[in-house]
Amino acid sequence: IVVGNFVGTNALAAVSSTTMVTNMSVFFFNGFSIGATVIIGKYFGAGDHKKLHRAVETTMAATFLLCLLFTAFFLSANDFMLRFMKTPPDVFGEASLYLRIYFAGVTGLLLYNMGSGVLRAVGDTKRPLYFLVLTSVLNIILDLIFVLQFHMGIAGVAYATILAQFISAAATMAVLIRTDDIYCFRLGDLCLDWGILKEIFCVGLPAAIQSVITSFSNIFVQSYINFFGPTIMAGWGCYNKIDQFVMLPVQSMAMASTTFVGQNFGAGKIDRVKKGTFVTLGMCIVYTILTGILLLVFQDSIMHLFTGDETVIAYGKICMLYFGPFYWMLGILQGLAGTVRGTGKSVPPMVGLLIS
Repeated sequence: IVVGNFVGTNALAAVSSTTMVTNMSVFFFNGFSIGATVIIGKYFGAGDHKKLHRAVETTMAATFLLCLLFTAFFLSANDFMLRFMKTPPDVFGEASLYLRIYFAGVTGLLLYNMGSGVLRAVGDTKRPLYFLVLTSVLNIILDLIFVLQFHMGIAGVAYATILAQFISAAATMAVLIRTDDIYCFRLGDLCLDWGILKEIFCVGLPAAIQSVITSFSNIFVQSYINFFGPTIMAGWGCYNKIDQFVMLPVQSMAMASTTFVGQNFGAGKIDRVKKGTFVTLGMCIVYTILTGILLLVFQDSIMHLFTGDETVIAYGKICMLYFGPFYWMLGILQGLAGTVRGTGKSVPPMVGLLIS
């Protein structure tokens, strides 16, 4: 919204063209995070405190290593991916700048995601939420300051994002380090328990592979969109931001179900596993039906939040018209995938989502 209203259509197209690339990195890491959440939740539900602590230390050690690998890989592959997506020359420079800044600070996002995953696995969902609310508000404020006050354009938006991410990461890590509970994290205890790491990857790797392939397919879609130039790129990009916003609650319900099922499966409470599955599906389906209706009714007002360019708005509305009526299918797909992952079986959801 800040870029579309205060920087311009080309800048909006530039940010839009980077979305699929940033998603590919984040979604792959989220697969690993899901694996860690399931394994830690299983040990928590079974009351095995020694293995739970070992799993936390292994998870955080692997996270630090992945942060280094992700930063190096995506910074080096930055321009290649933009060229692969056929990003137009008048958008390429700003898109490249945004990605370079984003991936230079991606460590903050990865540490927050993993730290909050550990907290969710042991039932603490409130503090990660509080930290994220605080940093999201800060992100918006910094966006406005960097763009309106310092006229930093697209770079200002990128810097605002990574600063907010590092603050949320620091807050989450402080909770894990300062707590005396069984899930505490101590730098001196960092280790890689290969047995536990294998368990985490057995659950998380299929989800990560599924996310990467899905994101890669979306990069192909983005390359088709980029062929038509900045105006259509901007319209498609605005819709994608709305789509991500709309689908986040579904993904969160699925993730909550993964944790809930993991704990109860570990404790042998199969009846609660089944009830949790049906409750998750019910919430996902009702939410996606209502959301699809609201998007169709208020599509014009929603698109005007992003830009005053009527051509961009028209293309964004076309996307909503076609996608909105079918969100309920994604509700079923994500809801079931989350519950099945909680039992430690990641291959069936991976296959289903890859076919999708």
